[in-house]
Parts: sequence; structure tokens; C-alpha cells
Amino acid sequence: MKTRLSAVAVSVFAVSVALTACGGPAQDAEDPADDPAAQNEQTDPANGGEYNDSDVEYVSGMIVHHQQAVEMSDILLQTDDADPEVSALAEDIRAAQQPEIEQMESWLETWGNGPDGDHDGMMGDGGHDGMMGDGGHDGMMGDGGHDGMMSEEDLADLESAEGDEASRLFLDQMIIHHEGAVSMAEDHLETGENPEALELSENVISDQSAEIEEMEEMRDSL
Repeated sequence: MKTRLSAVAVSVFAVSVALTACGGPAQDAEDPADDPAAQNEQTDPANGGEYNDSDVEYVSGMIVHHQQAVEMSDILLQTDDADPEVSALAEDIRAAQQPEIEQMESWLETWGNGPDGDHDGMMGDGGHDGMMGDGGHDGMMGDGGHDGMMSEEDLADLESAEGDEASRLFLDQMIIHHEGAVSMAEDHLETGENPEALELSENVISDQSAEIEEMEEMRDSL
């Protein structure tokens, strides 16, 4: 009888030890809320996983930046006697950047920062559709410039120009505009988190750097 009771006691003790061992790791697991590195990250399973404040800021700013590139292209395309090659480039820029605007707006909506949110006026007061105020690079972007954005005065100059003058001015402005976009994308690659937004930044750097070279060649030939 004593032997049988001892065996039962040993069995109960073994089960108790096993249950304690199985439960240990779960009890000791670190609470993600205690991790400072995770506090700036949010998860969006429907849109490529995690994203952070840098992604939201970058996408918000790039929407405004792309919108101005589309507007500049529209102005050039409405200009009489513009250089055909420059007009074709403006068409390409508009065709490439408008879908990216829509894509980025959908990301912000998914992240809870819709297209009617803070990014609409993020580029400063007194701007053109949220763009920068007066200034100049030989009249372009002076003290108010930010990430290659044109001022209202710059856009007015482009709108009033004609023929080759309009073509040259468009190229001068768009080269600077593209350089700003490349700089924004490079900064985002260092701080962003969302895979799709990071891929967009890589594409912006690749595509717009190539267009900068193309525009510089066009400008030299005009």
C-alpha cells in the first residue's frame, strides 16, 4: 500500500513540475508595450505590415510634392509652341505621378490619416495648394523653398512663359523639384518602416534621378 501511494505521489509531483515548466515562458514573456522601440510603430496587416510616424510624414509630404509636379506638367502642356520633347516628358511625369498620388492617399486612409488630414497644409502658410511662399532661384524658391517646391511666383512665371522660354523654365523648375523628391526619398529610406512606402522611395530615387539626367540634356539642347 505504501509503495502504491508513493508512486501516485511521485506521479502527481511530476505532472505539477511539467505544468509549471510549460507555463513558465508565457508568464515571463515581455510585454510589447514595455519596448520603447515599438511605441512608434503600428501594424497594418492589409498594407504591408508595420508603419511609423516617418512613413506617415513622408507619404503626406510626397502627395503634396507630386501634386505640384502634376500641376507644373499641366501648365506646360497648355502652353503654345512648347518643345515637343519637353511636352512628352511632362505627359510622362503626369502619367506616372497621378497614380502614385492615389496610391499614397489610400495608404493614409488605411493608416487613419486620410487625404483630408494634416498633409493638406503641411508645406507652410501662403502657399499654392499648400506650397511654399514667394522666393526665387533666379526667382525660384529662395528663402521659402522646401524639398524643391516651387513658389506661387515660380508657377506664375511658368504660366506666363511661351515657346522655348516655357520649355526651358519648366525644365529648370522640374530638375530642382525632382532633386527635392530624391532627397525626401533618401531620408525616408533611413527612417521609414512600411515596406510598400520604402519601395516607393526606391522607385522615386531611381526614376526621378534618371529624369533629372534626361532633363539636363534637354535643357542643354534648347
